[in-house]
This record gives sequence, structure tokens and C-alpha cells, in this order.
Amino acid sequence: MSTDLRASLPDPAPEPQPVTGAPEATSSGSFRAAFSSMTRLRTEVLAGLVVALALIPEAIAFSIIAGVDPKIGLFASFTMAVTIAFVGGRPAMISAATGAIALVIAPVVRDHGLDYLIATVILGGVIQVVLGLIGVARLMRFIPRSVMVGFVNALAILIFTSQIPHLFGDAVPSDQRWTVFALVAAGLAIMVFFPRLTKVVPAPLVAIVLLTILTVVAAIAVPTVGDQGDLPDSLPALFFPDVPLTLEALQIIAPYAFAMALVGIIESLLTAKLVDDVTDTHSNKTRETWGQGVANLVTGFFGGMGGCAMIGQTMINVKVSGARTRLSTFLAGIFLLILVVTLGDVVSVIPMAALVAVMIMVSVATFDWHSVHPSTLRNMPWAETGVMLSTVVVTVWTHNLAYGVVAGVVVAAVLFAQRVAHLTTVTRLDASDEDGERVYAVDGELFFASSNDLVYQFDYSGDEQRVIIDMSNAHIWDASTVAALDAVEHKYAVHGKTVEFRGLNDDSRERLDRLAGKLGAEH
Repeated sequence: MSTDLRASLPDPAPEPQPVTGAPEATSSGSFRAAFSSMTRLRTEVLAGLVVALALIPEAIAFSIIAGVDPKIGLFASFTMAVTIAFVGGRPAMISAATGAIALVIAPVVRDHGLDYLIATVILGGVIQVVLGLIGVARLMRFIPRSVMVGFVNALAILIFTSQIPHLFGDAVPSDQRWTVFALVAAGLAIMVFFPRLTKVVPAPLVAIVLLTILTVVAAIAVPTVGDQGDLPDSLPALFFPDVPLTLEALQIIAPYAFAMALVGIIESLLTAKLVDDVTDTHSNKTRETWGQGVANLVTGFFGGMGGCAMIGQTMINVKVSGARTRLSTFLAGIFLLILVVTLGDVVSVIPMAALVAVMIMVSVATFDWHSVHPSTLRNMPWAETGVMLSTVVVTVWTHNLAYGVVAGVVVAAVLFAQRVAHLTTVTRLDASDEDGERVYAVDGELFFASSNDLVYQFDYSGDEQRVIIDMSNAHIWDASTVAALDAVEHKYAVHGKTVEFRGLNDDSRERLDRLAGKLGAEH
């Protein structure tokens, strides 16, 4: 998220000073930072409570998507948040049961049952640990800024649209709809204006408490958290899936586990990058990758449905509530468990309208408004805007952030290759003083897209007997280029002429010497 965006959006929470010292290298360092002052401690505690309240209806909804009992999603959110607080690489980021993971694993539950689901979650965690240890997080550098902007904007749209069923859906009786609208409007007003009075208490928590008191005292009938599903009344226990250790069982769960691992890593790393930008700090993406795997392993062995980083709740924690340390993440999980197990009756009466208002505020704060400003659109190259829009469209269409990111990266790669290919030129120079010699100069980056037409740039029949191709200002990047140069050399040989490649840098010369004549170039 750009600096201009952060400056232009309303920020209900105080902007805490960045934690001093190096970016979180250890979990203990982040926890110590949380206790550095009473102000910081209060911020982290209250932020954790607000996130816990926001997690409850989301976890229940995602459980329904996955086709499991609500407690499976709630327990997953508890174990994911608590575990990632210690092993994750991005302090203050929230991991829990998510809709993307629910969509991936839903077919496993439907076709094979809960035990196979848990086995899938455990295997997915193992895959994430392995991918983290081999350094897959380094691939983040290949995600362009336009894809990141599209990711953020699509996320904001999905957060907003996910609230529509709670405003217009069948879950809201027609005679209660205007009451729900009024409560949501009241919640938004509280979160906009309350910080002008004081920032000691997070505005979202104030909105939730006040609207709950209002609906209970005035006996206002509106949909509540309790209407989303039954809350658990016991602690999670160890769970070992009853799945045979056979190749057949592995073939069933492996595709879903691998998809779950990739979706979880992509969403978690992109969310971590977003938090890095918001907080102006750096996080350990490799640690975050294997940390997500460890969290899913723990979640699986406690009977949870698995998960990954949650952008909405993370933005509540970091952007709205001002949290910066692991304590808020840890307490979000602890408060969640306490709320649903011991205070289930209280939590169940919270009006959904209050949580809808919080999530709408989050979607507004998440969207990169600067990216769609008319002046930005006028100045931004159309290709960059196209990459951003393709990411948004695919994500919103599929409701899967991973698909959107992959689509955006592919579009960006194709457009980049197209632009670079046009920067390659072949220039015919005047003949040298030596008789029977022709000189060409090749400029640009030579790879599969730019070297395809290279073979058509020379006059094989009309040139002198000796041809010199000066490549001082060119670079050979791949085998496709070597094959094209082989074809050029062969076409000259057919006419009884020789070719010499001059001026190659060391990397290009090594690649040409190693592959020339071995690629079966078209003659």
C-alpha cells in the first residue's frame, strides 16, 4: 500500500512508534516489545480482543463453506493464531481459518469425510514446511507492484462483498432490514468520530460494545453471532485422523494438500508484504512460510480445518487497532477460545451489524484509492493498469486470491516480454576496410521472445563472404537465442559464408559455447 494511500485514508487508531531495534528476528523480541510501555500493552491487548470478536463469525462462515461443524473452524482459528504468534515471521499478522482454504478442502470433506480433511491439513502443513525450508519465499521478488496493488484492491472488494449477505441476504428478515442498515450506519459513525474524542480504546471495540448493549437493552430483533451456528462448549483435544497409510489414501489427499499449501503460502506472504508496507518494517518471509506449515500441523492434530493469514483481521489488528507485536496475535487466539467456550452466551448476542460495520471500515482502509485516481490512471502505463485490473477481475470472479495473483503475474510477464522484445535491434553497418567482409551490430536482451525473428534480419545471399556480428551491446539469456544464432550461422554456411560473433560478455559467451550446435536449430 503506497505512502500516499496511507496518508489519504482515515486512520481511527493512533499510529504507534515503530518498535526499535532490528525487525523481529525472534518471537521473544516481539513479546518483550509489547510490554515496553503500558500504552503499547493496552493497544496490543485491546487489538487482540477486537480481532477475536471479528474472527468468530468468519470462522463459523468458513466452516459452513468447508462443510464441517462450526467448532472445526473456531478451533482452527485458535490454534493457528496462537501457534503463528511464536513461529511466524511477521509480527502482528493474524492467521486463522480462511475462506480460500475452505474452498480448497471442501471437496475432501464432501467426498471422503472429516478424517481425510484432517489428514489433508496435516500433509499440507508438511508441504509448507518443506517449501519454506527450500526457500520458496524468495519467489516473492517476482511479484510486480501492479499485482500487489491488484491483490490489495481485490481483497478490499471481497471483504466488502462478503458483508452483503448480512445486509440483503436471506439471513436478514425483510422486517429487520432497515434496522440492520441503521445499526451498520451507527457503527460506521462511531468508528469515524469516536477517535476524535479519544484513541485510548479502539473504535471498533467501542462500536461492538455499544451496539450490543443497545440491541439487548432495547430488545431489538436483528441477526446475531449466535444465529451463525452453535459455539463450542469444550476445549479442543488431540485428534488423530483414521486414514489408512496407503498409496491410495495419499493419492486422494495429496492434490488437495498441495493446493492448500500453495494457496496458504501465497496469501500469507502477500499479506505479510502488505503489513511490511503499512508498518514500514521488514519481516522474515522464509520463516513465515514454514511457520504457516507448523501452524497447520498443530491445527490438524487438534482437529482444525487449517488456514493461513487473514487480510481482513490483520488490517483490523495493524491498521485500525494499531497493533505491532506478536502479543496481539497470541491474545486474539486466546480471547477467541475464552469467548466461545466460557462466554458463548454473551458473544452470541452480538449483532452481526456491528461486525459488518467493522469489516466495511476495513475494506475502505484496505483499498488503494490512489491507484484508481484519475491522475494516476492518466500517468500510469496501460500495461501496469492492465496487470492490476486482471488481478482484480480474476480474484473477484473466482473468490480466490491465489488465482488472481497467478493471473496477474502471468499477464505481467507476457507484457514485460513483449516490451523487452521490441527493444532488440539488428543494424547493418558499413563494410570494413577489409574486402569481402560485412558487419552487423545486435543490441538488446536476447531471449525467446526477442530472438525469434533474429534469423530474418540478415541478407544471407547478398552479404560478403565473411560476416561479423558484433554483440557488445547484447546479452544471451536462453537456449532459444543460441538456437537462433545457430540457424543464422547455418544459413550463411549454406551460401558458403562464415560468421564470427564478437564482443560477447562472459555469461553470454559461456552459454553460447556450451549450447551452440547442440540444440537442433531449424535449418
